Amino acid sequence: MSSLQTASPPHAPPLLTRRNFLKGSAIAAAGVTLYSNEHGRHAIETTFRTFYLPELPPAFDGFRLVQFSDIHLEEYTEDFFLRRVIQKVNALNPDLVLITGDFISNGPKPLHVSLEASARCAELLGTLTCPQRYGVLGNHDVLVGPSVIRNHLEHHGLPLLVNQHVRIERGNEHIFLGGIDNYSWGTPNLSLAVPEQPDAPVLLMAHEPDFANTVLTHPSGQHVDFIFSGHTHGGQIRIPGLRPLALPPNGKLYPEGHYLLGKMQLYVNRGIGTVGLPLRFNCPPEITVATLRPANLRPATPHPSPSPTTQS
Repeated sequence: MSSLQTASPPHAPPLLTRRNFLKGSAIAAAGVTLYSNEHGRHAIETTFRTFYLPELPPAFDGFRLVQFSDIHLEEYTEDFFLRRVIQKVNALNPDLVLITGDFISNGPKPLHVSLEASARCAELLGTLTCPQRYGVLGNHDVLVGPSVIRNHLEHHGLPLLVNQHVRIERGNEHIFLGGIDNYSWGTPNLSLAVPEQPDAPVLLMAHEPDFANTVLTHPSGQHVDFIFSGHTHGGQIRIPGLRPLALPPNGKLYPEGHYLLGKMQLYVNRGIGTVGLPLRFNCPPEITVATLRPANLRPATPHPSPSPTTQS
């Protein structure tokens, strides 16, 4: 004798109540925050770019420089993370290393903590193997103590260019590298940072990218071919399709990446550290590998695809 079984009606999905919505939103926000903190700010992106410069000497065709910026040691950047960055830079075997400011942070920790961090940062940077390396001061560095930070860095083999320029030589040929004092809190002097009558391309380090507009209108600016900057962190938190939610003073015009400003070019590195909050979302820390080529070798029809990057 068979017995009939009555199937239970399927359960209706729960109603989306305000409480359930807020609970789900909180869980999603917590997940994004955890990702942005633990993964987002430690997932280094190595960006490979080729830059074409007019009248680049033949000896510098293929010259590779590496730029990174905005270390902010001790605020949130840990020693182990800076060591990892340095290991990656050393593995790239560049011809020149540029560090475009903000080695430490002005706050939120006491001043003596920042000064101690600058000594440790300099010691770690002393393990860079590239013999040619230079830096400039960032706004945080100037507010904490520029002379102390400069002494720490130069003691460990990282000269700072503060309204100065040097010749970078390769064989019998050369280019020029200049660096300005900090635009926000220092006394930048472009006339000293740029040779008066350069006979070769001029690269310039300027922590704040908006200084590029000053370069464009300054008499010495006509000699500047390329500016390397940092400062903005790329915005740190970027919603896809939108401009960065927050950018610092003197870093609002050029958030990140490569810009062509007349005959002058600008590259804004996203930095490796964070300020304010230990978060990065859709804006990973960056090491830039720039290969220099003569302008007459620029492809007639550049490929529109972005330059290749690697993450780790």
